[in-house]
Order: sequence, then structure tokens, then C-alpha cells
Amino acid sequence: MGPIMDTMGGFGPLAFNAIKAIVLLVVGWIVAGAISGMVRRRVQANPRLDDTLGNFVASILKWVILIIVLIAVLGLFGIEATSLVAILGAATLAIGLALQGTLSDLAAGFMLILFRPYKLGQYVDIGGTAGTVADLNLFFTELTTPDNVQIIVPNGQAWGAVITNYSHHATRRCDLMFGIDYDDDADKAMKIITDLAEADSRVHSDPAPWVRVTNLGDSSVDLTARLWCDAGDYWDIKFELTKTVKEAFDEKGISIPYPHSVEIQKTG
Repeated sequence: MGPIMDTMGGFGPLAFNAIKAIVLLVVGWIVAGAISGMVRRRVQANPRLDDTLGNFVASILKWVILIIVLIAVLGLFGIEATSLVAILGAATLAIGLALQGTLSDLAAGFMLILFRPYKLGQYVDIGGTAGTVADLNLFFTELTTPDNVQIIVPNGQAWGAVITNYSHHATRRCDLMFGIDYDDDADKAMKIITDLAEADSRVHSDPAPWVRVTNLGDSSVDLTARLWCDAGDYWDIKFELTKTVKEAFDEKGISIPYPHSVEIQKTG
């Protein structure tokens, strides 16, 4: 019994420290999440602060708190902070090689928040991947597609890719193209498009709507309309005006041709 009790006595402090470590990790995780969420909400409630910046700072705070908790947990097992620093210093090269992608994402995250090529809520295309920016943190950018699909883009890839920001400017130009038959009156068709554009309150009067003949196709005369609008109205105007012009063409006798074959018979 003596050796057994000695063994249990040896495991007692270790087990107790393990329990304390688990409790400390759980509490630290909860506190880190609570503080991070509080900072995020405070920034969102202040109109003078950028939500993207607040989200990024909240992410940094969460990881800093978790690192402090980890150091405290290691201290329970007799590993001093100075010893930990020495160990990490000795393993810097190995860690750098193993986590070079993660460190690249971390550095790119700081560059993204510094230069702000996009912000939360903006619709962007990052290297061919398009969506609304839902989150930007230390390591990745989260996009949400129009059909509500989540896309995670590592910050390293985002910073190194071509970024197209469709929401950066307050206004956008909406280009529409319509094809009419060669026998139709081009001026009449252009006036119909112009009148409908000017009647839409969402279309800006400055610059004024621009409608011109831009191409003589194989089976149609192509008309292009260039309209300026608020960025948020772009898709509604594009879809609704296309339908409205088609209905007006039908009413006014303007034909919209489609590819077809014509049979010509010759008598000998």
C-alpha cells in the first residue's frame, strides 16, 4: 500500500494543476470572446469609427488574451515565462518554416487593414472570387456570395491578388445593350430608351443618360445605353429597365431580332 499511496500522492498535485489549467483555459476563452465581442459592438455603435477596424482590433485582443492565458497555464506546470521565451527563441526557425503560410496571412492582414482595399459590407472580387465582405480578421477574409455561400480567403492570397471593389465609389455606370432590327427606326428606339431612363428617379441626370448606336451586328443594330446611378441601385436599374425597354419596344413596334435563317429560292 505504501508505494501505491506514494504514487497517488505524486499524481495529486499534477491532477489538481491539470484541472486548474482546464478551468483557466475555459474561463480565458470565454473572457477573450466576451471582450472581443464588446469591442466589436462598441465600434459598430460609434458612427465615427470604421467597422472593419473594430473587427480587426477585436480579433487582435482575443488572440492576445488567449496567449496570456496560455502562458499562465504553462506556469501552473512550472514553466516560467522567461523559459518559455527562451524555448520559443530556440525554435523560431522551425516555427517560421512550419507556419510561414500563417505568418504570411498575419502580415497580409495588417496590410489589408492599413491600406483598406475593402471594408465590411462591400461587394468585392478577390482574384476571381466575388462576394460581400462579412469578416476581416488576422488570418482570413470571409466573403458571402449573393446566394448565401460562405467563402474563406486567406489574407495572404487576398493581398497578393487583384482586388475589384464594386462598392468603393458611391456611384456606378450601368451599361445596357439592345439590338433592334435593321428595318426599324434607330432614332425612335434611342428616344424610347432615353425617355425611360430620364423618367426613372434612380438614374442620375448628371451625367445625363447616353444612348448611341455602337455596333452593326450580323442580324441587329446594337444600341448601348450608359446610365449613372447610386451603387446600391445598380442591379435593380439594370434588370427593371431591361424589362421596361422591351415592353416599350413591343408597344411601339420596335423589333428585337434573334438569330434565324432566311431561305432564298431562285428560279432558273
